[in-house]
Parts: sequence; structure tokens; C-alpha cells
Amino acid sequence: MTKETKAKKDSGQVSKHRSFEDKQYYFIGIGGIGMSGLAKILLKNGAKISGSDMEGGFVTNRLSKLGADIKIGHFQEWLERLGDDVDTVVISAAINESNPELAYARSKGFRVLKYAQMLGSLMDEYRGIAIAGTHGKSTTTGWLAFVLDSLKTFPNYIVGADIPQLEGSSGVGDSDYFLAEACEYDRSFLNIHPQIAVILNIEQDHLDYYKDESDIVDAFVSFAHGTRNGGSVIVNSDDKNFPEFLAKYASQASDKTLSHISLVTFGLGKQADFSADCIRLVDGLYEFNVCFKGYTVGRVKLSMPGKHNIYNALAVVAAAASSGVDMAGILSVMGDYTGADRRMMVKAQMAGIKILDDYAHHPTEIRASLEAITQRYGPKRLVCIFQPHQYSRTRFLLDDFAESFKLADITIVPDIYFVRDTQESRHEVNSEILVDRIRQSGSEAVFIDSFSGICEYLKDNIDSGDVIVTMGAGDIWKVSDEYIQWLRRDS
Repeated sequence: MTKETKAKKDSGQVSKHRSFEDKQYYFIGIGGIGMSGLAKILLKNGAKISGSDMEGGFVTNRLSKLGADIKIGHFQEWLERLGDDVDTVVISAAINESNPELAYARSKGFRVLKYAQMLGSLMDEYRGIAIAGTHGKSTTTGWLAFVLDSLKTFPNYIVGADIPQLEGSSGVGDSDYFLAEACEYDRSFLNIHPQIAVILNIEQDHLDYYKDESDIVDAFVSFAHGTRNGGSVIVNSDDKNFPEFLAKYASQASDKTLSHISLVTFGLGKQADFSADCIRLVDGLYEFNVCFKGYTVGRVKLSMPGKHNIYNALAVVAAAASSGVDMAGILSVMGDYTGADRRMMVKAQMAGIKILDDYAHHPTEIRASLEAITQRYGPKRLVCIFQPHQYSRTRFLLDDFAESFKLADITIVPDIYFVRDTQESRHEVNSEILVDRIRQSGSEAVFIDSFSGICEYLKDNIDSGDVIVTMGAGDIWKVSDEYIQWLRRDS
């Protein structure tokens, strides 16, 4: 972030949307990445913000400094003290109906909105750009925010991960752009009606909610149809589900939709509107020509490894160009972006051992990350410590998970991270079953239930030249932290 950008953001020099000014919003679970981002943008729009979370920290402290009234713990009295002045109560996805604050809000008849509903309401006031897809949302949203910020467009944004170069996961700028991730779980992204809708990819996931892959495609089609007139839908034409998406999008669209919304494609093939040509892998990083409708407009060298980031880059270029940003300017800063927190992040290199941390928790993401790590670092051995995320996801995608660790020399699996699962689902699959399937697929794997046990294994089995990656959407990063502390003490 440039000094000029930070000064402008910190000064509060932003255009306010009067529909939020002086209104009282109460956030239950305000410390989350998305919730805190919404609160920050509402504060800059003149709203009064209060809220609660189970524990304080850097995020809540920063909101307090901006003027929010933050309480620790979930107690009915926090809302009672506000009287009847609460215009809206906003709840995170983690809040259930038994929460005492939510129960009180319901009893008083307060307006209650889920995070996605509030996000949609706020984005309606801006030139919204929503990034959807099974994979890559945080990387791509952060990348687009970085590009626009670097070109002094100063967007508002909410990203699902910290972006070190932007000094956080959300920001308030002085432009009318608002960028945010659009999550498909629970069809929550149907609450968002952006000016530009980006669809990175469509795959099987959240099968505890969706019937099948075709049902997921239907949801993305509905999301695309929610784009405002005069806007653009930007979609990956190389995605395996693109033909089905395109057919359904066209068949379900009115003549008005087809004539008032632009369909823009990106991909590696020349048939895409935005494509990549002359792709080269240099020192484990990709460089390529960016083409628009078959004509080369410039060359980009990425700072992040992985072929999947070529697609993410093309999506960023397409979204920024569709917003009216000069193509030469876009390409001049594309290669400067270094990524989001927990995305193939190098945490330490000691005693000839490199330790990385990665958020991958879906088979496609695992394969992409392991390939990128292999290309970039050429390890003597690649040791993957994978924490499965959700029993339901592990069960539905078990065979795909078992095949996804081919590039790892050994995969270590602890217990499954419990999120949103039923007790029944916990009895249908476990980490030992996944380890057996990985072995049956021809890869080496071991089950170690505790994080301390994994660290002991690493102490006894890791040599110079090895690369370790902790992987998953849960708290597996704690293993890398503990192992790094041991290495420092031992060196």
C-alpha cells in the first residue's frame, strides 16, 4: 500500500452513501473477517456500529479505534442497553438461533440480516464487483483490490483472507467500487447483485447442501442472472462446467438480459476474450502474454507459483478492464502482487528445511498447490500435513481426496476439523479411512491424531532439503508454528 493510499484511507476522505448515515447496526460476531469488513465500510458511511464477539483481538481493537462499540461475550444485555434504536442486527454464519443476543433481537422484532444479506444491501449502493467460484476467491479478490489500489482507484473491498500488501482483509477507499467475495454455500451469493460478476470455476463442493454438481451449476447461473443491467458476467471458458453453465444461462435469460449484460470469457485458449499465450515457466513462476480477442496487449510475470494463478490473473485483468481501467496500467502492476495469507505462504526456512502454510481444503486445490510447490521449490521430499475440513466434505469427495496427494512424498493426516457437521456424518467417515484410501491410491500416508504427535514425527523424520506444507482451512497452521519454534530452539 502506498503512503498516499494509506493516508487517504485513514483520513476518511470517502464519498458517503446517505442511506446508512446515522443508522444503528449491531453485529453479532463482529470479529470475523467479513463482518468486520462490513462494519468498517458502514462506519465510513456514517453509520453507528456496535457489536459483540467471543473474544477481542487486533480486528476488534481496530474497529474500536474507528468508533465502533465492541463488547466481549454474547449477552442479551448488550442489546438491551441500546433500547429500541437498533435499525438492523447483522449475524455471521456461525451464529445460531440459540444465541441470546439473536433470541432477544427476534423477540423485539428487530430487523435481522445474515452477513450475505447485509453485504448485498451495501453493495447495491456501489459499483459492485463480486468474485465467485469454488476455488481462488480470496486470491483473486485481493489481487483485483491490489491492482485498483496501486492504480490509485482506491476501491472498497472485503477479502476472505489478509492481504499483506494491503495491510488487512478489508479497506475503505474514496471510489464507488466495492469488491467482495461471493460464496456459493447456502446460495448466499444470490443476495448480491453486482455490476460485474466473476465466476472463476464451478466444481463439486458443499454437497451437504447441494443435491449434485448440476444443482451447483444452477446456483451459479442464478448468480450470473443477478448482475445489473449494463454490467458484465466474466466466466472461465476452460472450466469443465462452462458448456452446461452457458447453455443454462442462455436458455434461462430473457432477451433483455442477453442484450443488456455482457458475457466475457477468459481462459488459455484463443477463443476466450481474455487469454494467455507464449506461457513459460521460469524459476518456478509463470510468465505469459495477455491477449484480448486474439491480440497481444502485454506480458506479465507472476510473483506467485502455480498454473491456477494464470487463470486468476486473467480474471483480474478481465474484471479491471471491464471496469474501465486502462489495460496498460493493469498489466504494469499485475506481477507485483504476492498473494493472500495462508496461500502457499512461506513461514520459515531453517536448517535447509522450508516450511509453508496453505489454505487448500478441496481436492482440486490440493493438487494445484502441491504442483505449484514442486515447480517453485523442487524439494528433495515434499511432506504434506493435511487437516480435512468437515466430515461431510471428506465423505462426499473421499475418492477425489485420496487421489489428490500424488505429488506429496508423504501425507500426514490428523483428525478432521469439525465444522457445520451432524453427529451422523461424524460416524460415516474419519481420518483413518482417508489415510487408507490414500495408501490404496499408491501414495504414502500416516494418521497422527494430535498436533503434538505430528511435531514429534517431524523432529525425527525431516532432513535438510525437505519442504513441509501444512494444509487445510482449519487450525493446522499451529503445527507449522510449533515446529518452527522447535527448530529455532534447536538451532
